[in-house]
Amino acid sequence: MKKTFSIFFLFLVFALGISFNAFSENRLSGMVKVDGSSTVFPITEAMAEEFQREHRRVRVTVGLSGTGGGMKKFVVGDIDISGASRPIKKSEREKAKKNGVSFVELPVAYDGIAVVINPKNTFASQMTVEELKRIWEPGSQVKKWSDLRKAWPKKNIHLYGPGADSGTFEYFTKAIVGKARATRRDFTASEDDNVLVQGVAGDEYALGYFGFAYWVENQKALKRVAIDPGTGPILPSKESIEDGSYRPLSRPIFIYVNHQSIQRPEVDAFVRFYLNNARALVPEVGYVPFESQIYLASLNRFQKRILGTVFGSDLAKKKTSMKDLLSLKGK
Repeated sequence: MKKTFSIFFLFLVFALGISFNAFSENRLSGMVKVDGSSTVFPITEAMAEEFQREHRRVRVTVGLSGTGGGMKKFVVGDIDISGASRPIKKSEREKAKKNGVSFVELPVAYDGIAVVINPKNTFASQMTVEELKRIWEPGSQVKKWSDLRKAWPKKNIHLYGPGADSGTFEYFTKAIVGKARATRRDFTASEDDNVLVQGVAGDEYALGYFGFAYWVENQKALKRVAIDPGTGPILPSKESIEDGSYRPLSRPIFIYVNHQSIQRPEVDAFVRFYLNNARALVPEVGYVPFESQIYLASLNRFQKRILGTVFGSDLAKKKTSMKDLLSLKGK
């Protein structure tokens, strides 16, 4: 009888322990609203899926309205987190301040912008930065491939690129044309990179650009172009993006977190999960992770609630390491 009671008692304790742990793991509830960059979207979507497996009572919604579109919502307090493929702009900071929105800036990965062509294109496997500028600059007279190089086909170039709300659009135009948002207008534009992928994949004489991860996901249907900044052509790859040799189209990408939203346990837990799991999950969706010490520095910045931007200020232009930048007070 005593032995039976002891076994029953141990079973009861074990069962209660499981129930308590299950309750503890799932005690979080609520909603986390995320929107913004189509480039950052695959990372955040993967994070949301994994996080919700552990916290089934929390719903994480991830929108896809482009960096600019996400920032429009973020600076008025409509969302908790905004994904961005470029640092927050001064005008956006001013709007956020006016609306009482303060934020923590967190870089989450490296990304490169891939210039892509259709696999049937056998002639434009490498291009110079100057040639890209001639194609994309305002008032461009490049209509046919032969306008770039006489040996290339006398076929019209069909262009595909991100829309005006995209951070990738802003970064590309500044890096290639020399001025952010300066571009020709006769191209197919979309905030959804999958639309651009489908456009280039179905058009033998197309040329487009978008985040490197979308090429990784669709590499059987697309061909990378090696870019020559003047020192020789370099293909976008995880290695060339991480070591910076893929110039000038490599960059860090970010999430911006509303300081007031962090007071809610579900938002705080999601951001911690994001930073703690980024090194493992980022490469799974085609991006290049930072070294572990960078994620630790980002986590420290988040835990200390260091507000404002350093990457969107003059501080980032100085020769300061990312780790050191993450320790600085933002503007």
